[in-house]
Amino acid sequence: MENNWLDVGALEDVPEEDVIGVAAAGKDLALYSVEGQVYATDNICTHGHARLCDGFLDGFEIECPLHQGKFDIRDGRPMCEPVTEAVRSYPVKIESGRVFVDVG
Repeated sequence: MENNWLDVGALEDVPEEDVIGVAAAGKDLALYSVEGQVYATDNICTHGHARLCDGFLDGFEIECPLHQGKFDIRDGRPMCEPVTEAVRSYPVKIESGRVFVDVG
């Protein structure tokens, strides 16, 4: 099994109940911290070319800033129109205060 875990930053840089954008190994990712857990998805909406990190996080849903489509940050599934295609989500682990995302 290939090691695809990328160090994407310090845990302290991911604000609680909020979203930030990070770039790692050519990937544009959104990191979310909700209820003490960190989640990761692609940062570009599947409906319009907008960055999800510029959207509004409400619980486990991120709202795209362009057309107000929503995704579940836990698995990327679309939650309402106009979004119909899931955004890719990634496994996350925390080690020594660092956030790692499995982009494999």
